[in-house]
Amino acid sequence: MSTTRPYSPGDRGPEPSGASEAPEGDVPVTEEPVGRAEETVVAGVDTAGPSGPAGRQVRRLSFDGESGVVPLARDFTRQALYAWGWLPAATADQRAAAEDVLLVVSELVTNACLHAEGPDELRISCDRKVIRLEVSDRGTGQPSPRTPHRAGRPGGHGMFIVQRLCLDWGVVRTPGVAGKRVWAELGAPA
Repeated sequence: MSTTRPYSPGDRGPEPSGASEAPEGDVPVTEEPVGRAEETVVAGVDTAGPSGPAGRQVRRLSFDGESGVVPLARDFTRQALYAWGWLPAATADQRAAAEDVLLVVSELVTNACLHAEGPDELRISCDRKVIRLEVSDRGTGQPSPRTPHRAGRPGGHGMFIVQRLCLDWGVVRTPGVAGKRVWAELGAPA
C-alpha cells in the first residue's frame, strides 16, 4: 500500500481541488448545505442503490469548533450511507461493507485526534464502485501501519486496519500548506 501516492492508481486521476469546481466535461454541480455539512451531486440524479449512486456524490463535514469528533464523523458517514443506498443493507456482504466504511472513518479521525492536532474536515465521495474517505488535518506526521503488527498488543492497530480493509490509501500534501489529507478507498458492496 502506498502512503505517499498523490492520488489513487488507475484511470481516475487526481481529485479536483474543491467540491465547488466543475469536473472535467463541464458537468453541472449542485450543492445542498446541511448544517455544518455540505453535499454535492455530480453527473447524475441523486438516486442510489446497493451498488452505489447514479453519479459521483460528495459530502463534507467541517470539524471546526466541534467536540466528540469521532462519533460525529461516524454519524455523518452513516447518514451518507443511508442516502446513497448502502444502508439499510439487504445482505450480510452489504452490511459488512457499510460497517467497514464506518470503521475506517473512525480510525482515520481517531488518528488525526491522536497524532495530528485533530481533524479539520471529513470528505466522503462515492461513485458506483468506490467510496473515498478523506480526513484533513494540520499535522506533519506520516501515518503508517506499525511493523511488525502485534495483534495482542493494545493500541497501534488503526492504520493496519485501514490497510487491511481498503482497496488503497495514501496521503496528499499540498506544497506550502501545513497539514495533509489522509485518504482511503473501499469497494462498493456487491
